[in-house]
Amino acid sequence: MRNLRFLWIPLFSFVLLLSCKNGNRKEESKAESKEVVENNSENAELSTSPRHHEWVTLSHGDREFEAFVVYPEKSEKTKTVLVIHENRGLNDWARIFADKLAEKGYLVIAPDLISNTVEGKKRTTDFENPDAARTAIYDLDPEQVTQDLNAAYEYIKNDSASTGEVAVVGFCWGGSQSFRYATNNPEITSAHVFYGTAPEDAQAIANISAPIYGYYGGNDERVNSTIEKTEKLMKEAGKKYEYEIYENAGHAFMRNGHGPDADKPNKNAHDMAWNRLLKLLE
Repeated sequence: MRNLRFLWIPLFSFVLLLSCKNGNRKEESKAESKEVVENNSENAELSTSPRHHEWVTLSHGDREFEAFVVYPEKSEKTKTVLVIHENRGLNDWARIFADKLAEKGYLVIAPDLISNTVEGKKRTTDFENPDAARTAIYDLDPEQVTQDLNAAYEYIKNDSASTGEVAVVGFCWGGSQSFRYATNNPEITSAHVFYGTAPEDAQAIANISAPIYGYYGGNDERVNSTIEKTEKLMKEAGKKYEYEIYENAGHAFMRNGHGPDADKPNKNAHDMAWNRLLKLLE
């Protein structure tokens, strides 16, 4: 009986370990399945859009990169929007956002800022996973980013369907880049910063001409802790900076609040921020 008891202990431990492993695999499988479903849903949403989509190749110096353009269904020239993707690169969600803006009547360009920055990776979708895209993002030279944005700005501004008025909208890393781009291009009409941080250089802030509008989640203290300093710098420079903080929403609430199964705080923040953006773009 004593021998059976000693056999039972390691046997139980083995069964428990096996159960935990299987449980972890099931959870990983569920997460992977959810990501696949979301990706398939986003692909379907893009493929069924009635609007004209096209990829264009832009360049400056020796660099060539890809940008996604969406045309609205309008009979007259329209205002334009330059969309700067988050640190996952120009994924399907960013392209859907561009398409949604075009649905509201805007001509939209979304440059892929990690296009051709890694050998064999022409577009974000060529990267193995979001982590690989994120690594490429943080390896970017800020000056190259500015030149890429300039090329996208000039392309869309001079499109025959454009009025020449260009607003900039960015998310996360792209939100920070939209703020920074406002310090480099005095001709943009407005910059819309979704949960991104601002430059801390007062001299750079002094170069801003366009109004800056911020959109922040209440549960995003990493970003929100920088707002007070940003507000102070902008006020001292005599620049327009207005923002909204959406209660209980997290970072990336525009992406996380996009789907039909989004939690209520992110969904509410998404909807309120979307309506505010459209009103300001008018």
